[in-house]
Amino acid sequence: MSDLETTIRYILLAAAACFVLGLHMMNSPATARRGNTLSAGAMTVAILATGVLLAEDSEITTTGWIVLLCGVLVGSAAGLWAARTVQMTAMPQLVSLFNAVGGGAAALLAIGELMQHEHVSSLGARTTVPGGLDILIGAVTFSGSLIAAGKLQGLIPGQPIVFPGARPLNVLLALAFTGSAVWLVADPASTTALVLLTLAGLAFGVTMVLPIGGADMPVVISLLNAFTGTAVGMAGFVLSEPALIIAGALVGASGGILTKLMADAMNRSIPAIIVGGFGTGDTGTDQGAGGDTHVRSVSADDVAIQLAYASKVIIVPGYGLAAAQAQHELGDLAALLSEHGVDVSYAIHPVAGRMPGHMNVLLAEANVPYPQLKEMEEINPEFAQADVALVIGANDVTNPAARRQGNAISGMPILDVDKAKSIVVIKRSMGHGYAGIDNELYTGPRTGMFFSDAKQGVADLKAAVRVFVG
Repeated sequence: MSDLETTIRYILLAAAACFVLGLHMMNSPATARRGNTLSAGAMTVAILATGVLLAEDSEITTTGWIVLLCGVLVGSAAGLWAARTVQMTAMPQLVSLFNAVGGGAAALLAIGELMQHEHVSSLGARTTVPGGLDILIGAVTFSGSLIAAGKLQGLIPGQPIVFPGARPLNVLLALAFTGSAVWLVADPASTTALVLLTLAGLAFGVTMVLPIGGADMPVVISLLNAFTGTAVGMAGFVLSEPALIIAGALVGASGGILTKLMADAMNRSIPAIIVGGFGTGDTGTDQGAGGDTHVRSVSADDVAIQLAYASKVIIVPGYGLAAAQAQHELGDLAALLSEHGVDVSYAIHPVAGRMPGHMNVLLAEANVPYPQLKEMEEINPEFAQADVALVIGANDVTNPAARRQGNAISGMPILDVDKAKSIVVIKRSMGHGYAGIDNELYTGPRTGMFFSDAKQGVADLKAAVRVFVG
């Protein structure tokens, strides 16, 4: 190994260390931006260092360099376009697409190594075992992530899609990819085993995600993220590249931990989520209370009076806030109340929105002060002291029915919104959340329903509050 190669290896190791440090910094909203910048910079350095190493080896043809540069340019342009144009409400499906790209790329690395290796038939288990796992996990991640993105985007129905014979088909696919993986390890030169393993993985990714309902999408996204990291780590073993192993292990481990935390936040086991069949998808009815005499409707002025004369207000954001892109109006309303001396905080449920951390990212875009964002365990004891709990688009995570047995969300940890002195819910209709059951909070004696689109409703509240505090 030349001095240049040794230097490049140390640079790649330093980049991997920066990945670890960057991930640690992302643990806090105050340092998350710097952590993201550090990780992106480390990845840039790793790519450049790899390019220098390839140039030193002098094994790539001019055509190969053209293909590599075109890939870098196209990928960079696509990433820049996504960062600048994709709305925050579309972040979950964008994350799913990125998961698909990562898993697919990792699988292609192993496929390319097995197909182009000079002595493929003599490869040992040290390469073929992680190679087979890489292809399988990467293929499952690729197709499963595309299905998840389609569900989030509305191209595929959000409710569980279960067809006759789905479970036996999954068993057959499991047998197919297990058998083909063993075959590939025993005979790495077998193209048939390689193709069968890839196709079985792709098919299993589709059949695995289709039966999963929209209520479980935050968990599915973090699980597929863990799959992507695991596939990348396996690719690192195939290529004997420590930087890939470290980066993949980081993503896989953090995604796995996050998946467990999200599943616990829904009081559901990961196997139960994979089996699917939970949640009907968000539903809506005609705007207004309809014939339900137990629902109390309120106007913008009614709510503005409560907010203006409150000492403590807790805001509970949900996916309805994201769908209406009302985060900036909400930030302005909260700032107006804070200037008036009202103690304002935000209650963030772990599975609010469509992906882990969705509400935090959304509110950060509106420059909401980090100290006002409080997780469920921290904010729940404060609801009893709150004069007003303002719920915007959140449904299942506020449903008191979770405290009773015998329904779809029994045992799920929820925000104790119903313990506030007064509750106001901004919602377009009395439609169900993803669990497909009525929210008992809406008919509570202290709850007022402000039927409106979230963006327009918050804008109306902001104008009305300004009148009272002006």
